[in-house]
Amino acid sequence: MTGTTEHGADEALRAPRKSSWKYIGPGIVVAATGVGAGDLVATLIAGSKFGYTLMWAAVIGCLVKISLAEACGRWHLATGRTLFEGWRSLGRWTTVYFAIYVVVWGFVYGATAMSSSALPIVALWPDGPGLKFWAVITGLIGLVFVWFNRYAVFEKAMTVLIGVMFFVVVYVAIRVTPDIGASFAGLLPVLPDGSLLYTLGLIGGVGGTITMAAYGYWVNAKGWTDSSWMKVMRLDNRVAYITTGVFVVAMLIVGAELLHASQLALTKGDRGLIDLGAILEERYGAATAKLFLVGFFATSFSSLIGVWHGVSLMFADFVERLQRDRKGVVTDEGTVEEVATGRKERSLPFRAYLLWLTFPPMALLFLNQPFGLVIAYGVLGAFFMPFLALTLIWLLNSSRTPAEWRNGILSNVMLAAAGLLFIVLCVQQVRELPW
Repeated sequence: MTGTTEHGADEALRAPRKSSWKYIGPGIVVAATGVGAGDLVATLIAGSKFGYTLMWAAVIGCLVKISLAEACGRWHLATGRTLFEGWRSLGRWTTVYFAIYVVVWGFVYGATAMSSSALPIVALWPDGPGLKFWAVITGLIGLVFVWFNRYAVFEKAMTVLIGVMFFVVVYVAIRVTPDIGASFAGLLPVLPDGSLLYTLGLIGGVGGTITMAAYGYWVNAKGWTDSSWMKVMRLDNRVAYITTGVFVVAMLIVGAELLHASQLALTKGDRGLIDLGAILEERYGAATAKLFLVGFFATSFSSLIGVWHGVSLMFADFVERLQRDRKGVVTDEGTVEEVATGRKERSLPFRAYLLWLTFPPMALLFLNQPFGLVIAYGVLGAFFMPFLALTLIWLLNSSRTPAEWRNGILSNVMLAAAGLLFIVLCVQQVRELPW
């Protein structure tokens, strides 16, 4: 099978035998999308409470995410079927869960993403329009950008945004003068008193969202549609989570050096980065603080447009598969090629979900989130990562996957460990909801 896109027609026709850095792309997209402002704050708080002690957890977290994303990409390339098709083959229960999840999650996430992108703009221009105004503007910009551009342009924009994120986060980590000896000592597995939940969260939290499932779709959108691209995909995936690892380590360093010693506290959630901006301004001047806020915006806005594109692709595949089933069309052929041609990016379901992510959530910007919606969002979101890990184990150990590309011992161990980890985090997250 060979897919083509405006960006990658020649690439797909000349699938390389060896991995090559020049093909890297989807991994950059998934790294930029998966690391949000809330993830960076959670990492900062872990560093502020425990210093460098949990550095080892950040490394393990990257290995877990590499195995999960590799499994998603391997399924798409080895079978020629999308992940949603795989889920459908496991039973109707997967469709029911995904249908409810993608509607409720998208509604709440849209408001969260827009607010997160607006926060650094308001901090940069405090005398300008307020948070709600900028939240609406960032949502509309994300809508227009994804609506009128195909994957090739989207990937280039994400590369620029992650470049800004990378430069700013690493610059701030260097500026606070890390303790190299303590950071290396933090690679030894140690659990300080009271650190268990922070450790599990650090391993499972950063970059662990529905965007991991979208990785296979971005692989296809790049023009990679069969197993001849497997080595390239694996290199691309490693780049994604090594990049994510750098973000996590850098923010742990900032938390350890800037907050741990002086016992400074941050607000939980995205607003914690505003607190950090104020601390940076006090210690290192306005220029460093403003640069950090630019990086904060790149982090938040890359997550916004990444979800606008990637989850809309998944929703389009979901709807079109249901339509085929309703019409009695039984086929497993051509689905990844449809993603590769860019047809799904122009489809009605893709654009309908884009509108769902943008306009209904604007109402939540002006209202308190309804209690029932908060509960539903929390439960559905907490269950997604265990759902992803365990269904991948099922799919990649069955006859649905060609024997050559089924899970080996290492893949099964990593995915099983991820599944157990996310089940624990799921239970904890559900317990913490405001019942």
